[in-house]
Amino acid sequence: MKICITLATYNGEKYLAQMLDSLVAQTKPADVIIAVDDGSKDSTCEILERYKDKLPLEITKFEKNRGHRASFSTALEKARELLANDDLIFLADQDDIWAPNKIEVMSQKIGDNSMIFGDAEIIDGDGVVTESSWRKKAEIVEQLSQQALLTGYTNVTGCMVAFKAGLLKTALPIPQDVPVHDQWITLCATAENGYRAIADKVIQYRIHESNAIGEGNKTWSEKLQTNLQWAKAVRGSDIFEKLPDESRQFLNKFIQFLELRFNHAFLSPLWFPWIVRNARNIYPQVTSATQMIGRILFSFVGVSTAKKFFNKK
Repeated sequence: MKICITLATYNGEKYLAQMLDSLVAQTKPADVIIAVDDGSKDSTCEILERYKDKLPLEITKFEKNRGHRASFSTALEKARELLANDDLIFLADQDDIWAPNKIEVMSQKIGDNSMIFGDAEIIDGDGVVTESSWRKKAEIVEQLSQQALLTGYTNVTGCMVAFKAGLLKTALPIPQDVPVHDQWITLCATAENGYRAIADKVIQYRIHESNAIGEGNKTWSEKLQTNLQWAKAVRGSDIFEKLPDESRQFLNKFIQFLELRFNHAFLSPLWFPWIVRNARNIYPQVTSATQMIGRILFSFVGVSTAKKFFNKK
């Protein structure tokens, strides 16, 4: 089993050396590290070059900034050319710190699954641990149904996953309208041999002012729009035909549900049976019965009405 790490970099000089040091310290070393730099203006590329004597780095440099998505897509395309189906791919962010046994633990525990994901400590810009568990802090559901993933909700963070290279046959190319690459890879895993969560904290996940999580800055209506974009991208992709009939029917109905919320003040009561039946898939993060009842009732409120009377943005 070969181990491949894909690393996207951009103006990462502040933390990159710490990240690379954590790769040097792995108890099970990587066979190849595919680094794609997205037109950095600082010393990021020089730092990568310095580590070529310590790590099996293959470096690609974009002359102009093309975006995070393009960097990872390029890295994954290169990985597909090098790897067999059962080889493992790890996604890396430039500012995290890997646990020394990350590769060893995840390669041992993936089993027959297409993908596996772990937990993380959260650190700040100074490397101080601020939370002991990303999973608990973000209230992440460990296992989601395929239909819940079709709504745009995700429980997986790319820097905490490992997946088998054979999954790239389904995952590539990543559709243009898919907002987040790791979200797409997770859905693809459900169409293959599935994925599982493990409790091991495999990285120190750095959250600082320069890498604030984009979804947290979106308004309620923007999140709904992103979910609609995601759902339509999935329906227009090759993976749609690989989904079971039940999931395809759910996705079509979910798209209709969101479009009606954007175009009407209220939904018809005729939607009640479908919303109740699928509430756990539409709102997988809701745990209490009281909250779920509230979400179900609010599902009938259109976007324009929510903005006007419910102080939604």
